[in-house]
Amino acid sequence: MTIRPRITITYCTQCSWLLRSAWMAQELLSTFGADLGEVALLPGTGGIFEIHVDGDLIWERKRDGGFPEAKVLKQKVRDIVWPERDLGHSDGHKATGVPASNERGDALKGGADT
Repeated sequence: MTIRPRITITYCTQCSWLLRSAWMAQELLSTFGADLGEVALLPGTGGIFEIHVDGDLIWERKRDGGFPEAKVLKQKVRDIVWPERDLGHSDGHKATGVPASNERGDALKGGADT
């Protein structure tokens, strides 16, 4: 991709989600660095927490049931912008196809309890 993507994180100021938003921005910048064009924090109200990549909504707190884990957010951004990129430890066992020990146990039990 020749154009570097713009990521926006819109967060609720009434809910005091600035630190959470800043931490997620830091995680993205630490992982993708100069490959990103911008990571912007946009204050909002009313319980909003949304993440967009080049204007496309990739995470909405209300729709997606909470806040994304850093690993999940990085994978979502990567899958949209750089699908062939390896995220190393954030991809976990994806490259080998071997399930992690706890997932292997969950598979034997018939799925993870949530």
